[in-house]
Amino acid sequence: MSAQVSEIKVSYHDSNVPLMHHKITSSADAAEVLFSHWDDGTIQLRESFKIVLLNNSNGIKGIFEISNGGITGTLVDLRILFAVILKSLTVGIILTHNHPSGQLKASASDKAITRKIKKAADLFDIKLLDHIILAPNCSYYSFADEGIL
Repeated sequence: MSAQVSEIKVSYHDSNVPLMHHKITSSADAAEVLFSHWDDGTIQLRESFKIVLLNNSNGIKGIFEISNGGITGTLVDLRILFAVILKSLTVGIILTHNHPSGQLKASASDKAITRKIKKAADLFDIKLLDHIILAPNCSYYSFADEGIL
């Protein structure tokens, strides 16, 4: 009797949405796109963590929400994050989350998760271009601009 093994299928569907082919050339470009895709009703209520998936020309392939949390934090499961990155054949990423308080300062845990993700991304030859923190008043903090990436 032969053993049955479940089949796992990997696929990616390009939506051909014009904004999704927008090229990111700076943290300001990324922040503009992120603010336009963030839910205005929740940005000041609860923290969310998302990734921007980029092609080799820094064109946006998509934005994926990794987690939704509470008022002061959210959990990031690296297995889910990298499952999305690898499944979409992404070569570059921008991490992003919001601070509902409006505080534009990277916390110790923000820096720690960024280091952890960068280390894992390096193993797969995936470029971590930035980690952007958004505030409800349409301001942002860029790890790359601050030189802490």
